[in-house]
Amino acid sequence: MAAVQSGQSETEEEKEIKPETSNDGSRTELRPPAGSPGGPASSPGAVKPSAPGEEETLRAVLRFLQKNNLSESVEILRREAGLPDEPEDQTGSESSGTGSGGQEAGGGVGDAGSLLSRVSAAPTPAAATVAAPPPPPSKVGAGDDRPDVNVVLSAYSQQGDPVLYDVYYSGLKKFIESVLDCHRAELSQVFYPLFVHMYLELVYNNHEAESKAFFEKFSGDQECYYADDLRILSSLSKKEHMRGNETLLDFRTSKFVLRISRDSYQLLKRHLQERQNNQIWTIIQEHLYIDIFDGMPRSKSQIDAMSGSLAGEAKRDSNKAKVFYGLLKEPEIEVPLDDEDEEVENEEGKPKKKKPKKDSLGNKSKKQDPNAPQQNRIPLPELKDSDKLDKIMNLKEATKRVRLGRDTLPSICFYSFLNAYQGLTAVDFTDDSSLIAGGYADSTVRVWSVTPKKLRRVKSAADLSLIDKESDDVLERIMDEKTASESKILHGHSGPVYGISFSPDRNYLLSCSEDGTVRLWSLQTFTCLVGYKGHNYPVWDTQFSPYGYYFISGGHDRVARLWATDHYQPLRMFAGHLADITCTRFHPNSNYVATGSSDRTIRLWDVLTGNCVRILTGHKGPIHAIAFSPNGKFMASGATDGRVLLWDIGHGIMIGDLKGHTDAIYTLKFSRDGEILASGSMDNTVRLWDASKAFDELETDDFTATTGHIHLPENSQELLLGTYLTKATPVIHLHFTRRNLLLAAGAYNP
Repeated sequence: MAAVQSGQSETEEEKEIKPETSNDGSRTELRPPAGSPGGPASSPGAVKPSAPGEEETLRAVLRFLQKNNLSESVEILRREAGLPDEPEDQTGSESSGTGSGGQEAGGGVGDAGSLLSRVSAAPTPAAATVAAPPPPPSKVGAGDDRPDVNVVLSAYSQQGDPVLYDVYYSGLKKFIESVLDCHRAELSQVFYPLFVHMYLELVYNNHEAESKAFFEKFSGDQECYYADDLRILSSLSKKEHMRGNETLLDFRTSKFVLRISRDSYQLLKRHLQERQNNQIWTIIQEHLYIDIFDGMPRSKSQIDAMSGSLAGEAKRDSNKAKVFYGLLKEPEIEVPLDDEDEEVENEEGKPKKKKPKKDSLGNKSKKQDPNAPQQNRIPLPELKDSDKLDKIMNLKEATKRVRLGRDTLPSICFYSFLNAYQGLTAVDFTDDSSLIAGGYADSTVRVWSVTPKKLRRVKSAADLSLIDKESDDVLERIMDEKTASESKILHGHSGPVYGISFSPDRNYLLSCSEDGTVRLWSLQTFTCLVGYKGHNYPVWDTQFSPYGYYFISGGHDRVARLWATDHYQPLRMFAGHLADITCTRFHPNSNYVATGSSDRTIRLWDVLTGNCVRILTGHKGPIHAIAFSPNGKFMASGATDGRVLLWDIGHGIMIGDLKGHTDAIYTLKFSRDGEILASGSMDNTVRLWDASKAFDELETDDFTATTGHIHLPENSQELLLGTYLTKATPVIHLHFTRRNLLLAAGAYNP
């Protein structure tokens, strides 16, 4: 926050409060009037202590008086001595020591709260000042008898008469309910963050009866999508409960973002100035970030569509960075013709039927997408001969691909895992659909071949030395037929396995576990090659890059890590989420990774710079599924709220809301041609959606992205192409084969 100069007149302060007129969406903050009990400015006639030592003595006396709840004496001493109204040692000096990034000056103590504070602000590009400023001099030696966690909680020190909290909140509620309908929806956004912080202040200051009455009276007024947060909040009824509580730290170390039109903001500012509402002034100043835009106020439906995350909406600056969502130019590979193709070539009139499909695939490799990143923006592994052969096979399969649409829906093949006893936690298919792997709660990973070809290990070193390395079938000879079987079990983790991912070349498999490690397995020897250690807590998901070599992991520590298979330390650490990272996905061009979190946001990270380039809000529950469209321009996400949201990555806005599932969505997948989106849920269904129609009817512009005036059509039923019910099997993974057959998997749960 910008510092407030002492000795300002009321008119000068009003100018200071006036919102900025810049068009870049920069931060606007509400401030209390000069000299008010909630403000940092002192009265013009106050006499300052002549020496620092005297000021420290006066502050010590203030602390003693406050400790004994002698509020009148505190006010008299403040006025007589000319001390600032908020003692820095009591409040963490947020008003004078906070940068525009929202970091606390009191966060440098080294406790869990300060670490979380640094983590939550560091990667966000909108936060221009990510480093916490040094604590003010008067903080030295203050509060030495308190435990470290109190530094994090210090913002909730005594603010006033606890009985007045009800009066202040009721007054603001009455005012907002009396304004015009067009402003009411926007101003109602302040209810939830104010309610949370006022309740926590009462609890922190040991007003147990008042806090309980406050919660019971106003908790029912909050939006239904905050019900889970309120349930956790209701358990914090004593000051001792607040220490180490993650939900509290989330609220304490992040500013709740509200996007409000300028007219609505002016109404709120005028009301708070006239009423001298000190508690609300202080909370807005310290814990809220008001993002003002010019234009018409948003409707309630538009606000509800974007609301629901732990920290409110995303700042507009967070989604302004340029995103290169186009695909990289594919290397030119000559596709040899097989016998069948040669016969077709020799027949008159038929080459034209075969050629167009090959040409359409070939065009992708010949033309550079204007929205694509530079080919060498990040170093990618060179194609091996085996990779080229696989791409040739892929192109041949693509010529036989079924073009899906409203009238040609895919066939669905469902793999049911029997006798898993609710222990199946993750599933993945290889790109060519030849292998399937499952991760289990008993810490094992099982791999199956879904083709007649059995799984074999490489021969021992002694046997390999006897093989003629020049023979044409050397790759077959190195495999040990004695070890052939339909499945293999991989042992190594010491906790449940929560995520698995095959490498694009099918030579490796990644698995992540509750034990905090990510393991790389060889599918030639079926042994663990590397254990990557960096996460300190359970790792919920991991995924290989579409080009191999790189992979991403995310877990309970709220930090996603980018790795390379030949490095035992992470290459990048993406910090910013306020809760567990529950799912991770690479963009098709491998230059970006998306992470979904229990904080109900999706973040898109630039692999090259490590910056967060998109923050997407709108889900009302933890996010468990992310999928990119094949062209890289769009993204779909699914969460425990049962909704599938569609996103335009270029503009960073929501463009669709698909409703129909009745339980958490755990998997999403686009068809190979991008025409169909498949979703799988814990409600035991697979649903197919018309993705091409959802995206073709899209109309977005910079104004929509800037103001958040999104217009979501209520067309879920129009876009729903089919619902397919399993007997009693939650769907946890979906995969489209190269010919657009849909494979689904889950554990039978009778």
